[in-house]
Amino acid sequence: MAESLPNADDRFADAPISRLIGFQVAPERAGVTEVALEAEAKHANPMGRVHGGVIAALADAAMGTAYGRQLRPEEDFSTIELKVNFMRPVRLGRIVATARVVQRGLRIGFLDCEIHSAGGKLVATATCTCMTIAEV
Repeated sequence: MAESLPNADDRFADAPISRLIGFQVAPERAGVTEVALEAEAKHANPMGRVHGGVIAALADAAMGTAYGRQLRPEEDFSTIELKVNFMRPVRLGRIVATARVVQRGLRIGFLDCEIHSAGGKLVATATCTCMTIAEV
């Protein structure tokens, strides 16, 4: 996956938080969004593994990007619920979150996500509910 480049048509691919943490957002493929992180020492907890909050932020970024890419230009959204299940600790290195929209209604959408280590092991799963906000 190549690092994302700013794209005027995809305001979700180059979010300030992605730049701050180091997320790399891939172009959408068949309704799936991938966001990767090269986890470094600055992303670690005291035990030297990737902090759970960083993994949660990675999942949130992937699901938010997946949902945001389906919005019309005059719409925004807000995450109203986020749940993360941690399967195993992960050492520093590349981790990838893969997200998809499961269901989108008029105002509410539901998404899921899997986060894998560089070795392909399942690190965490996540789900979220988003609310579409129509701009007036």
